Amino acid sequence: MRRVYLDHNATTPLDPRVLEAMTPALRDTFGNASSLHWYGQQARAALDEARAEVAALLSATPAEIVFTSGGTEADNLALRGLAGAAREPRRKVLYCAAEHHAVLHTARALAEEGGPVEAVRVTGDGRVDLEDLASKLDDRTAVVAVMLANNETGAIQPIADVVRMARAHGALVHCDAVQAAGKLPLAARALDVDTLAISAHKFYGPKGVGALYVKRNTRMRAWVRGGSQERNRRAGTENVAGVVGLGRAAALARAELAEESSRVGALRDALEERLVRDAGARRNGEEPRVPNTANLSFEGVDAESLLMALDLAGVAVSTGAACAAGAVEPSHVLRAMGLRPERVQGSLRFSLGRFTTADDVAHAAGLVVQAIERQRAAAPVRR
Repeated sequence: MRRVYLDHNATTPLDPRVLEAMTPALRDTFGNASSLHWYGQQARAALDEARAEVAALLSATPAEIVFTSGGTEADNLALRGLAGAAREPRRKVLYCAAEHHAVLHTARALAEEGGPVEAVRVTGDGRVDLEDLASKLDDRTAVVAVMLANNETGAIQPIADVVRMARAHGALVHCDAVQAAGKLPLAARALDVDTLAISAHKFYGPKGVGALYVKRNTRMRAWVRGGSQERNRRAGTENVAGVVGLGRAAALARAELAEESSRVGALRDALEERLVRDAGARRNGEEPRVPNTANLSFEGVDAESLLMALDLAGVAVSTGAACAAGAVEPSHVLRAMGLRPERVQGSLRFSLGRFTTADDVAHAAGLVVQAIERQRAAAPVRR
């Protein structure tokens, strides 16, 4: 069976060039990077080189990069670290209602622990409601968390406006950029955020490794405690091979960003046009979006049943965030946008990637149209 993978927002395949870079590290660079002997120094040199590559991707300095186990830990470290370093009366945390669960659940945990936490609404196009943010920002606000690109709709958030508003009240800003890395230019200094999270497996690196940008002189309490690794910001022996893969993936993402974004964006648009024309799809979220993501609703269709039918036909898509795949609740992002329940229940996310071809898109689109026609024919009363 021919298979087409259109779920790159959940995870990307490991680029062979990244595997090639990681193999010597897995085989030979086994020293502890904190050790002073030759083996340790080899590991330290590998970390330093990767740190420089990640810093270059983010237009940051190597000293501002903290290696983590992925985007989830980076988000946790940022929110808990910034909130933990805040001083009374400035302790309030604000977060966008359409954030990834790594931010959403961490913010809710902080609330359960007694911290003042509030969600900020989103508008119908999937972006943070700046009027609602303005009404909740005050001089007690310590941190505002707004992602750069939404993982379900691809919507790009107005980070410049968020930062400007937060700064007017002396608040810090955390940006989950996990879905933006490799798809958008990432200049952390230009964005003027205080912390920014990325994860290697979202841009063709290995799973289990990521990074948090921490702007110079930003006060942050350590969350994982132990040794003095990562300048005392994140304890634990570094995953040298994983970090090497992260560094190589970052270098490739930076070098190929412009060309790849244009190519994938054209394929995404072709897929949307075909499904709007032949399956009556409706797009969830408006421009600007990251170029690889399409979130579409199909009237009279149950998305989970459609997803399973497509999987049997060899097409991998998603109903939303991969970490929520086992959840009974429908997409919190689409609900936050105010979409009707039946539209939310009929929505699929298509996310293309580096190895997606025009033939893949055409093949998958045809199978999607067929599957939708069969489902609608079997349950006409649902239309």
